[in-house]
Amino acid sequence: MAAQCCCRKGPGAEAAPARPPPEPPPALDVASASSAQLFRLRHLQLGLELRPEARELAGCLVLELCALQPAPRALVLDAHPALRLHSAAFRRAPAAETPCAFAFPAPGSGPPPPPLPAFAETPASEPACCPLAFRLDPFTDYGSSLTVTLPPELQAHQPFQVILRYTSTDAPAIWWLDPELTYGNAKPFVFTQGHSVCNRSFFPCFDTPAVKCTYSAVVKAPSGVQVLMSATQSTYAEEEGVYHFHMEHPVPAYLVALVAGDLKPADIGPSRVWAEPCLLPMATSKLSGAVEQWLSAAERLYGPYMWGRYDIVFLPPSFPIVAMENPCLTFIISSILESDEFLVIDVIHEVAHSWFGNAVTNATWEEMWLSEGLATYAQRRITTETYGAAFTCLETAFRLDALHRQMRLLGEDSPVSKLQVKLEPGVNPSHLMNLFTYEKGYCFVYYLSQLCGDPQRFDDFLRAYVEKYKFTSVVAQDLLDSFLSFFPELKEQSVDCRAGLEFERWLNATGPPLAEPDLSQGSSLTRPVEALFQLWTAEPLDQAAASASAVDISKWRTFQTALFLDRLLDGSPLPQEVVMSLSKCYSSLLDSMNAEIRIRWLQIVVRNDYYPDLHRVRRFLESQMSRMYTIPLYEDLCTGALKSFALEVFYQTQGRLHPNLRRTIQQILSQGLGPSAEPSAEPSTELGSAGADADPDSPALLLGDEAPSSTISLRDVNVSA
Repeated sequence: MAAQCCCRKGPGAEAAPARPPPEPPPALDVASASSAQLFRLRHLQLGLELRPEARELAGCLVLELCALQPAPRALVLDAHPALRLHSAAFRRAPAAETPCAFAFPAPGSGPPPPPLPAFAETPASEPACCPLAFRLDPFTDYGSSLTVTLPPELQAHQPFQVILRYTSTDAPAIWWLDPELTYGNAKPFVFTQGHSVCNRSFFPCFDTPAVKCTYSAVVKAPSGVQVLMSATQSTYAEEEGVYHFHMEHPVPAYLVALVAGDLKPADIGPSRVWAEPCLLPMATSKLSGAVEQWLSAAERLYGPYMWGRYDIVFLPPSFPIVAMENPCLTFIISSILESDEFLVIDVIHEVAHSWFGNAVTNATWEEMWLSEGLATYAQRRITTETYGAAFTCLETAFRLDALHRQMRLLGEDSPVSKLQVKLEPGVNPSHLMNLFTYEKGYCFVYYLSQLCGDPQRFDDFLRAYVEKYKFTSVVAQDLLDSFLSFFPELKEQSVDCRAGLEFERWLNATGPPLAEPDLSQGSSLTRPVEALFQLWTAEPLDQAAASASAVDISKWRTFQTALFLDRLLDGSPLPQEVVMSLSKCYSSLLDSMNAEIRIRWLQIVVRNDYYPDLHRVRRFLESQMSRMYTIPLYEDLCTGALKSFALEVFYQTQGRLHPNLRRTIQQILSQGLGPSAEPSAEPSTELGSAGADADPDSPALLLGDEAPSSTISLRDVNVSA
């Protein structure tokens, strides 16, 4: 075991500070409790040990900082009740970084707290570290504030380190999976999901997109478990049994990500795919050669790819969103593999984030559209270059259709329909993830591109914008000022003040986009969809059904079929004779298609109480473990006459669901069963309060489904990050 640092304290040594830590200064980001505006974060080092049997992560964090003003009394970090802090220590910056090596304690050894990794120890030639007092205070229901008292003699711009040792259990950012929740059923699995404000439960940090820094990590995992991180460099030291990672470019805290499990790699060109062994052949066949094609198109449009490798890891169905743009390593749910066109769009969207979101980041969550709107625009430029304008227009029409559906549900005066959303203190920023962030943001960016009159000139502007602001965080005014500077003739024309289309109105008006793109280039694909929908709503039904049966939708693109079914969903409930004819015409065919198609047809079945096809609903739910394919159906089942059917299916399948998803479905099922009634674990018992212990910070509740009682189905807001 490596020598102990002098800041090691025994049990009970965490005494009250000599002087009470001060209250934190006013926050620039209402979602962050931190004092980030008083410091410059130069680098962070993580030493982690994964303990899947205990569902625990042991960590040592070294923050390399300098104060922007002399004698700051305290450092305030974002943290979480899931973090158990063992110690805090101060050290003046060493002359050189010490090697990263570990001496790990036995799991479950209890106090004293685990020893520091070697990079946090004090070599004889370096200044000694000294213990610091700290306290953890409530902040919001999604986090805490960690206040660490600093030495009084600290000078401005003087580098120093703060060293924190902790363990994390039941953290919203860290998802532990038993082997039976993976495809291979062989080994435990763990992944992290930091967006938007979950990583404060992974490690104490400045959990705001306004702060970026480089990071390095050393991770020890059980034997035979592959560890990956969102880092530009990685190595495995077999003799030490640890993985080493380094991210050479500054990133915000939410983009530090880790995954570990039974993962194997396959090269698909310069990029690499990681997946469980049983999924790897499918993942490879779907993406081989395509990812390099998409990256090349993006580079032609927006400049060189900055992150070194671009790899993709496919995660088990418990992954709570569709995809996440972690730098160098996109996380994507494996359930999407069977839906080719959705897979293409989701991966290209994450590729686009390499420029918009990862390199240039929104400085606050109130302007998330700066990442998502620009990434969606770039995604569609890439698909146009790769697959043509017609396909891009079809996908855009499909998404804008969903946007208007959400608009009808929310109402045009909903404050979340603004691009610049006002985030009230205590509101989780993850609740702002909706289609307005993506599609209204996209429409504004598209409008800007039309003002300059040439998509290629707008590509040149975006390329210059990325070059100017890469590895920093921006606000909307940075983008708009850069736009007007790049196109001085537009500034002279005062395009930012055009009546009804003012930039300020785009940002702060509620309701739908002020202007939408011309999608006529996709009419060859969208016109047949509209014609078939009109046939099914025409009179008389027998003639309509005969005409509709002549249309072979098996030859349609996935987005065409999904758009057609969405239109039928919007019109539900339909006359029973129409549903019966639809089932006779399409049910068997749709049942052979991918999950994105099947779930839409099954929602039509449920919303129309069409009992002859309920067996298909049961079979679908018995085969699905993903929230994206379960929650929408349970929401629909519980708003109609089929709640008893939903309860029966849930009791039979709940053992195969992740606990977070299980709790969410329990809450959906509990709606309308009485003020304290919730579904129990057994169908034979009285409905009790089994879901009452659901963690309010559960990630399953932070990503779009604000409450199961909402009138907005997850299907209406299901988006990748």
